[in-house]
Amino acid sequence: MERKILVVDDDKKTVDLIKVYLEREGYVPLVAYDGRQALEIAQTRKPDLIVLDLMLPEVDGLDVCRILRNESKVPIIMLTARTTQEDKLLGLDMGADDYVTKPFSPLELMARIRAVLRRINSSSSPDEAQIRVGGLTIDPLRHEVRLGDRLIHLTPKEFKLLDVMARSPGRVFPRTELLERAFGFNYEGLERTVDVHIMNLRRKIEPDPSSPTYIHTVYGVGYKLEAQEDVA
Repeated sequence: MERKILVVDDDKKTVDLIKVYLEREGYVPLVAYDGRQALEIAQTRKPDLIVLDLMLPEVDGLDVCRILRNESKVPIIMLTARTTQEDKLLGLDMGADDYVTKPFSPLELMARIRAVLRRINSSSSPDEAQIRVGGLTIDPLRHEVRLGDRLIHLTPKEFKLLDVMARSPGRVFPRTELLERAFGFNYEGLERTVDVHIMNLRRKIEPDPSSPTYIHTVYGVGYKLEAQEDVA
């Protein structure tokens, strides 16, 4: 089945360039030139992946990402001229799956698209058994986390990060490996995004985030998930 890729950018030359490479790769390109049009096409045509510029008329790219992420799990690759680490972290925290900065190599963008789609395919039939670590229950089928009987509301990235660590309780994960396994990329200098998500996870699942019961820091290495009662 042909994959539909929605390209969203207000620069027609950029859109036309990406379209050429998508068609060479056998994808079906869909195009939008502003955020409002992007939302309409995404909701009606159901693309398999979206290449999304941040700076858009009508509706900003970050708002488009946030709205889409609340509605679906469609993979999103941010494409933008914003290059600061803060901008990258903001886009990723909004739910983007990858981040490509302008000027960009079309061949690199195609490689990123293939990698994200492969990752989505490989995770489409995960082990759906519930995972329990101490009082935490992670349910991959329902995409839910409970602490005792209380439902914990996590973002997709927070859930993926917790799920990766919970499948190997007690194992120490370096930040770079968590970036690769939980988010699908490994960018030098972006390890801090893991720290941000860990901090948010602790706020949600730890009785006392300043003295973690579940997510433990191994200084100089990374993080591990291990219930305190499992360690004793």
